[in-house]
Amino acid sequence: MGPIFSLDELMDMFRRRAWMIVAIIALGCVASVLLALSQTHEYESAEVIQIAQPVIADDLARTTVEGSSARRLQLIQQRLMTRGTVLEIIDKFGLYQDLPDLKDSARIDRLRRSVRIEGIAAAREGFSDDGTISVLTITARMETPELAQAVAHEFGQRTIELSKQNRIEQASKTLAFFDAQEQAITDEITALDNEITEYRNTHDLSLPGSLEFRREEVSTINDGLLDIARDRIEVERAMELAEKSQRPATAERLRADYLEQLATLEAQRQLLMDRKQELEALIETSPEVQRQIGVYERQLEQLRDELSNIAARRTDAELGFRLEDERQAERLTVIEEAALPDYPVTESRTRKAILGGAASVFLAFAVAYLLEMRNPVMRSAAQMERELGLAPVVTVPYLDTREPRRSIWARITSLFSGKKPGGGTA
Repeated sequence: MGPIFSLDELMDMFRRRAWMIVAIIALGCVASVLLALSQTHEYESAEVIQIAQPVIADDLARTTVEGSSARRLQLIQQRLMTRGTVLEIIDKFGLYQDLPDLKDSARIDRLRRSVRIEGIAAAREGFSDDGTISVLTITARMETPELAQAVAHEFGQRTIELSKQNRIEQASKTLAFFDAQEQAITDEITALDNEITEYRNTHDLSLPGSLEFRREEVSTINDGLLDIARDRIEVERAMELAEKSQRPATAERLRADYLEQLATLEAQRQLLMDRKQELEALIETSPEVQRQIGVYERQLEQLRDELSNIAARRTDAELGFRLEDERQAERLTVIEEAALPDYPVTESRTRKAILGGAASVFLAFAVAYLLEMRNPVMRSAAQMERELGLAPVVTVPYLDTREPRRSIWARITSLFSGKKPGGGTA
């Protein structure tokens, strides 16, 4: 300990530095008390929200809102802490009105640091973690118990409302998407049906099996032409036979009749031939027409299959939207409302003042010891013998030759008694 090796030396140091030690301790205690009194107490209130499981099992009715609850709650927390939302809450409860010079950015930062949102993960199933949150705790730390309770409850209600809106909005957008897809495919099918009908009308294919019907008609025409050829041969033979066997007048009359029959048969034959050529021309173009009709039918079949698939998904999306709208799917419920806190969470003022006083005492003693170390003076025979190894021959005690100080009351009484301050009389 340098110049201090015994309790007597330590007590002697305390006596010499008593005024300084007392001054430091007094100033430190006053500063500690003032600091403790200037401290503002803060209170905490927490609202606990549970993420409830769907009422109807996913195997029976599945919602269209995908993703883990942890990710969805993270997005909700980001929306809660946006500048607009935070300023709205500050204005609603009149926060930080005692600090009129505080900027909006500073007020937003103070509220963000005063509110904590913590989630507790649900129990794992096996070795997989699906990112499910079971409980969400929202804690608000404010200057008064009422503000802490109100702010925690406000954040809790906004979290539930945002969760509900997000889920309904996502389910609604999913349903709207499949509605639009179904309508688009329906329009495509209608347009393709109209195109097929127009193509059939253009190529005289309004009825199914037109190609087979044309071929049958050509066969019928061929039969008719064959019959006409037979009739023609019979008429020509009859006309030759009449010329040989009848009288000239009768033969001439019969010949005129037979020529009339031949002209009629020729007209019938020409009519059938024209029809046959027309049908054969159509039949020649039929393979290309049939190929295009096949293309149309395949496109129509694909669109119908896609429409059936979209319709099934739209049904699922509509069911998911109903589940969200009726709150039968995953939802947030308050299991513990924010309570009015009874005690502040900040450090006790009394404890802080006591700690400050103890620190002042330690600082006073430390300063006194450092001053002794900076001015190492041998003040006793024991110190001289310990430091130099020499025993002093004579020890002269310290004599204070200054006039002893008297109290103010003693000085006043001496003036009225007529005595001098030195002890004599006037």
